[in-house]
Amino acid sequence: MKKVLALMGSPRKGKNTDILLSYLLDGINRDEYKIERINLVDKKINSCTGCDYCGHVEACIEKDDMDQIYEGFDTSDIIILAAPIYFNSINGLTKNMIDRCQRYWSLKYSLGKKYRNTEDRIGIFLAVGGAPYTFEQFNGSIPVIDFFFKAINATYKGNYFVSNTDNVSVDKRPEIKEELYEIGKDIQNIKDFYIQR
Repeated sequence: MKKVLALMGSPRKGKNTDILLSYLLDGINRDEYKIERINLVDKKINSCTGCDYCGHVEACIEKDDMDQIYEGFDTSDIIILAAPIYFNSINGLTKNMIDRCQRYWSLKYSLGKKYRNTEDRIGIFLAVGGAPYTFEQFNGSIPVIDFFFKAINATYKGNYFVSNTDNVSVDKRPEIKEELYEIGKDIQNIKDFYIQR
């Protein structure tokens, strides 16, 4: 059975980002995929201090809940990251987790080792932004997510961005639920996508 790691990066459970992620996961066939869902707000993840320990040893010096997420990366075929947009990029909670993925960059470029084969391993990014149909608000997040997926050897397959959530919440937009359900339903055959709503 294949595995999906779904990371929810909003501090607000049951709100727009959380709902968006649920819509996608609802479409995924549980007979074919095991889903591990992690709410980052529930985890103790220390900040990267730039100590360069991972540049010399194949590990992070910090011992915290990030170990569960590292294990999730190691064992997953699909990684889905959902985050809200704060100040035109991903929020701090999500960025803190991504910063701790320096160990994967160091593994490749400092230690000269291979992490994991990218075959059939994909990454998907979901994001919500409050500004009214200003899709530029997502532009700051894309390079960060691109480098994140490269670091963990996942092929960045898609973006699903929802604007205007300050005025119309995700749960009041049924077309989003239907669209994400269909993406989830056919996730094993997913093509590159960039969708803005």
